[in-house]
Parts: sequence; C-alpha cells; structure tokens
Amino acid sequence: MSSTTPTTIKTSTLLIASLGTLASGLLAYAVYFDYRRRHDVAFRRALKRESRKQAKEARSEAETSKKQERQEIRSMVDEANEEGFPTDADEKEGYFMQEVGQGEVLCQQAGMAKEAALCFFKALRVYPQPKELMKVGLSLSLLVWDVGV
Repeated sequence: MSSTTPTTIKTSTLLIASLGTLASGLLAYAVYFDYRRRHDVAFRRALKRESRKQAKEARSEAETSKKQERQEIRSMVDEANEEGFPTDADEKEGYFMQEVGQGEVLCQQAGMAKEAALCFFKALRVYPQPKELMKVGLSLSLLVWDVGV
C-alpha cells in the first residue's frame, strides 16, 4: 500500500541544488565565451588592433616626454650660460668648489638628478682643464664600479 502523505523537499536540499545549477550555468557561460574568444577571428583582429594602437600611443608619449626633457635640459643650460661665469682665477676656484659641493648634495636627494648635473656642468665650465677633470672622473667611476661600492 502506498503512502498518501506528500513528500516534502528540505530547504537545504533545494538551496544546494539551486547553487549547483547557478554554478554550472556560470561555468558554462565562461567556457562558451572563452571558446568564442579563442576561435573568433574578428575578435582576435580587434584585440591585435587595440594592442598595436596602445603600443603606438605609448611610443608617441615616450618620444614626447624625451623631447620635453631635452628642451628642459637645453633651457637649463642656456639659463646657466646667460648667467655667466666668473673670470678671475680665485673666483673660478670658489665657484668651482661651490658648484661641486652643491652638485654632491643634490645627488644625494631623490629626483634632483638634472639639477645636480647642471651644478656639475657649471663647475666644469670654470675648471681650467676640463678634459683632465673628465679623465679623473672617469677613472674614479671605473674604480668604484670595479670595487662594487
């Protein structure tokens, strides 16, 4: 004899079944669109086109920033040349020491590389034998590089 009481589904069973169905649907959705992305020629072309466009924009931006930086450096050097440099030997020596000291201080500070280079440029302009100074600087930098300091 069969029972006449209706069967009831537990709430937890219904919840688990619903979550399983939802998860399966999301997984199927992801697999379908991944397959379409991999095999759709038009989509891949559009993706490559966009990638090339972004690379071109990045190159253009980098080139623009390089030009701007060169112009900034050129203007800094022009300003230094307009200011003039001392002509007396004692003044040159004091100016040289001042600019080298200021350049060393600026080298220690982050983001002040251009200003430090400008100070060294000014010091180099008043040094009586700049070629000799450059040789000494190159020798010292090679020595520091070899030692690994």
